Amino acid sequence: MKSNLPHLAILGGGNIGLSLARGLIKSGKYKPADITITRRSNERLSAIAKEGFDATHDNSAAVKKAGVIVISVLPQQLNEVLREISGSMQPGQLVISVVSGAGSQDISSKLGRNIEVVRAMPNTAIAIGSSMTCIASSGASKANMELVKSLFSTVGETIEIHEELMTSATALNACGIAFFLRAIRAASQGGVEIGFHAEDALRMAAQTAKGAASLLLENNSHPENEIDKVTSPKGCTIAGLNEMEHQGFSSAMIKGIRLSASKAGELYSKES
Repeated sequence: MKSNLPHLAILGGGNIGLSLARGLIKSGKYKPADITITRRSNERLSAIAKEGFDATHDNSAAVKKAGVIVISVLPQQLNEVLREISGSMQPGQLVISVVSGAGSQDISSKLGRNIEVVRAMPNTAIAIGSSMTCIASSGASKANMELVKSLFSTVGETIEIHEELMTSATALNACGIAFFLRAIRAASQGGVEIGFHAEDALRMAAQTAKGAASLLLENNSHPENEIDKVTSPKGCTIAGLNEMEHQGFSSAMIKGIRLSASKAGELYSKES
């Protein structure tokens, strides 16, 4: 059955763009032929085409046949892509940007033609349908915001935020994957030090982290509520927690998130 959704063009078929396309196919919202994906690499384009997608080098041609355009390139590539496609844009098209640091007005002003732009910030868990995607816009219609939510809901959870928080979302949401992975790595290394084989320690640490997150999400709970359930007077859990805090665990995480947010705001230059 033909989808009622507009043809989709994904400019930049890297990890995020291709994962979104695959999630949409898996959900049944789209068929591969209804999605155009662009890449510079001939080898990557060939692989994308083998999955049934319309694959091309030509961003301008991809835009001409699409109702919704997802821009998924590096911040330093954005202005070049906008120059390339601006002449092919038509009123009524919707642009979704997953580019860090570039505001919706930065993009719409370069495209002209009263194009609506919605920003989306997923993370790499999009590849397994478990992304947390933040969505924002300063001028998109309610209908287009709902459309963007429906697209990214196929690859995880979505939340709508104010656009001025999108840089912060990059740090907490997109960079955050790496922060939690590093914490899991540290836990597994601690497991090795106390006697476990590396593969067992990593599996135990990862599953424990998954369980901790599930407790918060499924119980709509606060971390301290769940911590209280596992800490007893003079016990081993509180001893370990306090030692981590003495060594700056929470402070280091907070400082890292703040620094990443600051850096994210500098990735895109309007003039570059």
